[in-house]
Amino acid sequence: MKNLVIIGHPSEDSFCYNGIFKTVKENIERSGQDLKIIDLYRDSFTRPRNAIIDYYKSLITWSDKIFIISPVWWFRLTPRMEIFFDEVFTPGFAYQFVNITKLYAFPKPFLKDKKVRTYMTHGAPALPVLTLYLNSVKLRLVMGVYTFVFGWRISLFTKTTQFWSVPFVSEAKRKKYLKRVHENTLRDLN
Repeated sequence: MKNLVIIGHPSEDSFCYNGIFKTVKENIERSGQDLKIIDLYRDSFTRPRNAIIDYYKSLITWSDKIFIISPVWWFRLTPRMEIFFDEVFTPGFAYQFVNITKLYAFPKPFLKDKKVRTYMTHGAPALPVLTLYLNSVKLRLVMGVYTFVFGWRISLFTKTTQFWSVPFVSEAKRKKYLKRVHENTLRDLN
């Protein structure tokens, strides 16, 4: 299988990068499956970005499985991850609107064959995000981005994992988070 990992954190010392990304990467390497990496904060994002965006599109096309890893900042993913969605998952490549009437259309996804696993880290605790804010981060990501390009399927919800209070939890809790990443990745690779 062809695995693509997209990491969207600027600090290599972060839990996203040094914990989740490293765990996913090591598991894929041990499996012997193909692995390519998009490191959004190590790649050049200066304009014009046409060459790097075309390269990213080629990696998306190449991949069977996509692992997306990012912290949540201001109730969305990092700026470069959001730019990635905006400039890579474009109409004509990732989806196309199909008209129903003159005023209404629906998105027809072109990447339905891709399997997707997402890890998001939060500085916030789960309770307020899941209740007061109605889990808007995950809802927006899955319903507002993923269903457009990957189609409507329950796995987009179930395979989008959120880790809570990451800067504040104990080392034991972080190890539990990484155990979950390890187990999920092994399942995804089968």
